[in-house]
Amino acid sequence: MPVLYAVTLGVSALLLFLVQPMVGKMILPALGGAPAVWNTCMVFFQAVLLAGYAYAHGSVGWLGARRQAGLHMVLLLLPLVALPIVIVTDSVPSSADNPVFWLLCRLALGVGLPFFVISTNAPVLQMWFSATSHRSAKDPYFLYSASNAGSMLALLGYPLIVEPLWALPDQSLLWAGGYILLVGLALVCAVVLWRSPRAADASTAPGSEAIAEDTESPREASIRPVTALRRLRWIVLAFVPSSLMLGVTTHVTTDVAPVPLLWVVPLAIYLLSFILVFARPAPLPHRFMVTLLPFVVAPVALMTVQNVASLGWLPVPADLVLLFVVAMVCHGEMAEDRPAPRHLTEFFLWMSFGGVLGGLFNAIVAPLAFDTLLEYPLVMVLACLVLFRRGAEGRRGFAYLLDVGVPIGVGLAVAGLLVLLRFGMEFSSAPLGWTVLAPAALCVLVQWVWERPLRFGLSLGAALVVTVAVSRVDAQKTLYEGRNFYGCKSVRADPEDAHHEFAHGSTVHGAQWTDPRGRRTPLTYFHPTGPVGDAFRTYNTTPPTPRVAIIGLGVGAMATYAKSGQHFDFYEIDPEVERVASDPALFTYLQDCRGTHDVILGDGRLTLQRMPDGHYGAIFLDAFSSDAVPTHLLTREAMEVYLSKLDDRGIVVFNITNRYLDLAPLLANLAEDAELVCLSRYDPANTPGTEFPGKSASRFLVMARRIQDIRRLEYDPNWEQVPTDSGVGVWTDQFTNILRLVRWR
Repeated sequence: MPVLYAVTLGVSALLLFLVQPMVGKMILPALGGAPAVWNTCMVFFQAVLLAGYAYAHGSVGWLGARRQAGLHMVLLLLPLVALPIVIVTDSVPSSADNPVFWLLCRLALGVGLPFFVISTNAPVLQMWFSATSHRSAKDPYFLYSASNAGSMLALLGYPLIVEPLWALPDQSLLWAGGYILLVGLALVCAVVLWRSPRAADASTAPGSEAIAEDTESPREASIRPVTALRRLRWIVLAFVPSSLMLGVTTHVTTDVAPVPLLWVVPLAIYLLSFILVFARPAPLPHRFMVTLLPFVVAPVALMTVQNVASLGWLPVPADLVLLFVVAMVCHGEMAEDRPAPRHLTEFFLWMSFGGVLGGLFNAIVAPLAFDTLLEYPLVMVLACLVLFRRGAEGRRGFAYLLDVGVPIGVGLAVAGLLVLLRFGMEFSSAPLGWTVLAPAALCVLVQWVWERPLRFGLSLGAALVVTVAVSRVDAQKTLYEGRNFYGCKSVRADPEDAHHEFAHGSTVHGAQWTDPRGRRTPLTYFHPTGPVGDAFRTYNTTPPTPRVAIIGLGVGAMATYAKSGQHFDFYEIDPEVERVASDPALFTYLQDCRGTHDVILGDGRLTLQRMPDGHYGAIFLDAFSSDAVPTHLLTREAMEVYLSKLDDRGIVVFNITNRYLDLAPLLANLAEDAELVCLSRYDPANTPGTEFPGKSASRFLVMARRIQDIRRLEYDPNWEQVPTDSGVGVWTDQFTNILRLVRWR
């Protein structure tokens, strides 16, 4: 019987987590591939999960497990009318509007019913099992590990197996077949429940059956009453890992290492913690994880607010280890505090509610409240404070005064330490990141000496506040900071080099000299001696079509290549980027444009489709979400759009500069598929004897219908043909395989 229920829960969770990346992939092209799309999808899925748990709690409590099984089987049949899953992405709102609510409505219409029904299975099937006479029925929570194992299998299997092998329509059909299998397994579970003798202990029988507390359980938590304070603690313990999971996802994929699909890893860690804490016996002692918590949280929190460059790649695994430890501690606290089986559905309901609050905080509240990823370190501090009850037992009087006094002392000590480091050596390059390690060691010492989570959490909070304040001594260098649905942007001034620099996440997307004598020279990837300069010289060799389309505005650096009589259309999905590029106090490229220009807000591919055919002589693609190119701009359907909008001699130019993906084989395949010729140039920026200040390494690829249209590049030794790669294939709107393009070294 446990095997049957575990397999059914595993299949249910497998479908639950296969549908999430599948639906996310369906919706991404309409919104430009911003990281916030996934966070918003997560909020939707968490909210529907909460609704499913509410149904489970209400229906089982009202009908009892045996009668509720009949109702549930009817509910499981309803999604069959909505399969296979299709998401309609028409009527996309303009970039000036926040697309969150449009996205939530599309998700509700496309996948709401199937996801709701599957989300009910975890608590419902556990309650069915607890109502049987099986010897393990008194503590059915171990089945939750089987559920999360299925979730992890789906999460890791999607990018490794499902996405490379099947296009989206095929994935949707396979998912529908899996759902039919689930209905059959659930029916078998219901029949086993109906045929099983009733539980001997009435405490395991929910709803209308006689209920009493499980006084025979050896666990103290199962016999304690479920009070409002206990429910609130469940909510907070669920809130912290949920918020932290999304914070780590955003931080790693946007600010540290924007590797595509890296969001899979934080979510897998989050699920792994559930598997481990609800397993019998627990593989990792809970007390060990609680002891480990301060040693992980303190350095990572300080590393996050300082972003110490000398630490290199260390923040990536550090963030993931932090998530694992915090999730193990919070979920471990919940597992230790799980109530008797009669309260199982209520327990999962409050757990889900806390998860939803964490998702809402990160996806909706934080972007409106903060200009930076401030929610990430804030939740780290909260992770320490949630253990306050554990450290507060048996403490009174003077100890509470120290809970305030010690953090104040730590804050003053950290301030003195950072000021000393700042004036004693370069603040941003202290050896081995001492500006992180020294304050972190001080905070850990507080916990080690007193073992007071409240004192440690407040001390860490004080250290973070002081660190940010001291770092703000350089605040005059920050000219702009902004955040919206599409991510965090900033503009900084470098007085020494006399230039302004625009960054999205950790990736620089443009710079400009402040000296009027040099401000017309495009910098970074767009330098006249690089591939962009070559492309424009080639384009202007023959009488060009006076109109050029540029997808991705950045700081408007390519406007400097416009000649008198030419018109450049910049397509930009993020209105915040337009405000930055149009502000002459920040950048003047658009203002200095010798031709004319327009900035057209909206997704580049979707808005380009509205233009007349043959409208442009050249299309430049320079669209990035931090360092990742939106995949819907690199498909066969996208190429068809580009070619239809070009005149007969037009060219398409791709910026394929990337730290993590090798896009050249994919584009070579697309060129071959469309019967185009293509050439590529890698420019290492500065070689001995050819140093150009402000220039960045770059790689661009040019396509044309005939080699004659790019003859000048053909004879340039810097440009070379790109070999195709059959293993990469040709991407379509229904099929992509990003893993084949990742630079693993």
